[in-house]
Amino acid sequence: MEPKYIFVTGGVVSSLGKGIISASLACLLKARGYRVTIQKYDPYINIDPGTLNPYEHGECYVTTDGRETDLDLGHYERFTNVCTTKANNVTTGRIYQNVIDKERRGDYLGKTVQIIPHITDEIKRNIMLLGNTGDYDFIITEIGGTVGDIESLPFLEAVRQLSWEMEGNSICMHLTYVPFLHAAKELKTKPTQHSVKKLQELGIQPDILILRTEHDIPAGMRRKIAQFCNVAPNAVFQSIDLPSIYEVPVAMHAQHLDEVVLGKLGVNPEGEPHMTPWMNFLDKMHSAKQTVTIGLVGKYVELQDAYKSINEALFQAATYCDRKLDLRYIHSEKVNNANAAELLKEMDGVIVAPGFGQRGIEGKFAALKWCRENDIPTFGICLGMQCMVIEFARDVLGLTNANSTEMDPSTPNNVIDLMDEQKSISNMGGTMRLGAYECKLEPESIAGKAYGKTIVSERHRHRFEFNSDYRQRYEQAGMKCTGENPKTHLVEIVEVPSLRWFMGTQYHPEYTSTVLNPNPLFLSFMKAAIDYQAERTNQQPTN
Repeated sequence: MEPKYIFVTGGVVSSLGKGIISASLACLLKARGYRVTIQKYDPYINIDPGTLNPYEHGECYVTTDGRETDLDLGHYERFTNVCTTKANNVTTGRIYQNVIDKERRGDYLGKTVQIIPHITDEIKRNIMLLGNTGDYDFIITEIGGTVGDIESLPFLEAVRQLSWEMEGNSICMHLTYVPFLHAAKELKTKPTQHSVKKLQELGIQPDILILRTEHDIPAGMRRKIAQFCNVAPNAVFQSIDLPSIYEVPVAMHAQHLDEVVLGKLGVNPEGEPHMTPWMNFLDKMHSAKQTVTIGLVGKYVELQDAYKSINEALFQAATYCDRKLDLRYIHSEKVNNANAAELLKEMDGVIVAPGFGQRGIEGKFAALKWCRENDIPTFGICLGMQCMVIEFARDVLGLTNANSTEMDPSTPNNVIDLMDEQKSISNMGGTMRLGAYECKLEPESIAGKAYGKTIVSERHRHRFEFNSDYRQRYEQAGMKCTGENPKTHLVEIVEVPSLRWFMGTQYHPEYTSTVLNPNPLFLSFMKAAIDYQAERTNQQPTN
């Protein structure tokens, strides 16, 4: 069938969860057998979020083809098991860059370049790219920001134009907030009415309303909203706060969101979505009685979204191991050799987080030293892996001044060094080693046994690497290089086989962990943490 477009906009306030709603709808449509993808249009002028720190934009997610993107793409993949690419996330900056490049080439034949039609045409061209591939039945397009933001206006104008041009093959789904005033003890619909009115002023009539709320919205109030907003009563849905984001698809299906969407797009909603695997995951989540405690050591632990993919990968792994996850954040700036035992002694396992820069790095070394010496299941990711290598050099190899040239360019023992391919690069944005690369595993290593195969593909985001000049010294001292790129021999995985579970990966395995296919390394790490917990509490270990 001809591809259908679902445009998702937001109003009243930001951070309402457009990405979760979009991912949930995609999950339901995919469970009905349709081919679905989601794309995100962000209104900021950065070319991508790669140069933004987590305080600005949360986690930077990386696609298989090496695009640094918005963290919502992580939700899209976790909910749908469909890999995203550079086509799934476009910013204002990229749109303007494309238009300016065309103007410089003379593509506009000397015409004055304007927001309309040139910018909006470029937005429309990008929106249609995924539909033109013939690979998808439904393309869900999330417009970032909030209706009324000046930055979002060109995107909304493009949506208005496409809605007319597509002749019934598109709908608009608008997400708003219905606040509860505690003093008056009542919900207020006026913000939603104003938000829809603003959207209508821009020439867009929403077909479906999703009402974010902390309290149940009575049916009569939903009918009132429908009446004031020119939306069919059966097309007004509430998205109430739930204990887990993974319950949202089920909650939306219970209100028949997927059926209404299909009906409005002229598709007969036959039967029910095949949600058995998803429901099995939720059953495990709800039935878990025991808890596993994992410490995450990083410098952005006060930020909810800084380590979003790691958080979700840990939660998925814990769920499949029939455990509730007690994730404790430990600020790496507050860890040192004197207090590491006190901060980490209650942990069943420890994750040392990725990142960039000097801040908090010594705390990661202290945490790793204590975990290694006390044989705690420990997982270092990207910079966390590099910190494992540096700590081992200092405290086992005796290279007390070992470091990464990222932290100390003049270190005489550069056990972590800038990749050769990075040495001639001056621009920061989009120039790291990005995207999926193959890794060859030692079959009898922890990683080899976890994956059950010797060649895997995982995603990267780094400039620095393990310095192979030191490899023999590490191997002889007990830190094994158990995974490497088969073409470049770049070291991808280090392990200490004499310990329970002590591994670092140069790549980011969290990016490929989804609800229905949790990453094998996180499952292996979680099982090791549970076994360690059982050992020190004299409980029955996991199978």
